[in-house]
Amino acid sequence: MATTLVRIDQTAEWSVLERHAAEVRDRHLRELFAADPGRGTRLTAEAAGLFLDYSKNRITDETLALLVALANRAGLRDRIDAMFRGDRINTTEDRPVLHVALRAPEG
Repeated sequence: MATTLVRIDQTAEWSVLERHAAEVRDRHLRELFAADPGRGTRLTAEAAGLFLDYSKNRITDETLALLVALANRAGLRDRIDAMFRGDRINTTEDRPVLHVALRAPEG
């Protein structure tokens, strides 16, 4: 039986995220930092010489939780796993994607 694909922007998770975006759209960063003094440390990440600072965006802990819920709804983890297994996820060419294999260490 074929499965019906649902557009991600037609899901409940997307709608909740849109409502949240409308709520935080006009919040000033000063307000976000005042309400959360640890924001500058907590909303940063560093790896492989790359430093990401999300704290200077209108992002809250709720925003992150809603984005994770949206990723879960989209089946992102399963898709990532399929890519690393070498499944045929390139649907337009009916083949595995190759960029992951090309970057894998030899051996």
